[in-house]
Amino acid sequence: MIDFNTEARNIAVLGAGSWGTALSVLLSKNGHNVFLWEFFKERAERISSTRKNPDFLPGVKIPERIQVTSDLKTAVYNKDIILIVVPSHVVRSICKKLARFSADNSLLVSASKGIENDTLMRMSEVFQETIPDMSKDRIAILSGPSHAEEVGKGLPTVVVAASASSETACEIQEIFMSPAFRVYTNSDIVGVELGGSFKNVIAIAAGISDGVGFGDNTKAALLNRGIVEITRLGMAMGANKNTFAGLTGMGDLIVTCTSKHSRNRYLGEQMGKGRTLKKVTEEMVQIAEGVRTTKSVYDLSKKYKVEMPISTEVYRVLFENKDPKQAVYDLMTRDPKKEMWG
Repeated sequence: MIDFNTEARNIAVLGAGSWGTALSVLLSKNGHNVFLWEFFKERAERISSTRKNPDFLPGVKIPERIQVTSDLKTAVYNKDIILIVVPSHVVRSICKKLARFSADNSLLVSASKGIENDTLMRMSEVFQETIPDMSKDRIAILSGPSHAEEVGKGLPTVVVAASASSETACEIQEIFMSPAFRVYTNSDIVGVELGGSFKNVIAIAAGISDGVGFGDNTKAALLNRGIVEITRLGMAMGANKNTFAGLTGMGDLIVTCTSKHSRNRYLGEQMGKGRTLKKVTEEMVQIAEGVRTTKSVYDLSKKYKVEMPISTEVYRVLFENKDPKQAVYDLMTRDPKKEMWG
């Protein structure tokens, strides 16, 4: 049996949204010393005093031992691990600040899922570009089918920790492991990052299908052909195709396309019902990463010359105001193809 009594680490969690809060609770219960950083001072003070974060993770009590702060330097100073859980489009600005605090001595872990729109970089690439002294062996990715709402309540969850260094991946595995949170390791950091990001695009497609009123057959087809698209582009970008059959590929895709907790599926569903992207996003408290990722995936498919019909139609629905039903019709009436490729 596993011994979960690991040595306590000093850990900064940057981002007090639903996922950052849930991971802070998990790490604190695992016996680690956690500093949770929230950008807005008033919100940080409110979370600290009430030990609740109702806007992002209602119903979950935040342990007293978690220190909540809006001062970034205080949060990251002399920490063994810095866990970045902010939206992907602000990761670069956060990392530039970390570079001033000599954060390169810490292990840097990304739990943010997305691809930068302008540079088309993965989060680990952003880390290395913005923190020049940061070795790739000190970077890890935490990803997999894991809704914050369930992790916060201690429901059984399985994820993967990826790093170019097996030692770093195993250390992250040890730190996060608990009877309710199982962690596997993977050396394919490219595939793990891409799988965790790309699946949000297919989740929007699944939501559109729900909103339009299509059935289980349609969703099954979207998941199956969606993972084909994800794998094609991932391999073109240097990932191992087997990664996409795992937790951060098919596993994450299933949960994000089917769950009531999925923000990306919800956004697609609302658009399938005829609402505009602007209207839906204005009403959402939390960010649907898939919107920005759709643009990145569309650009990457052009760059690597990879055919991605589902992702392309999602792009057209989101950014070109294409009618969702027409998008499905166009997908169904494409030229006949062989199922197997490559």
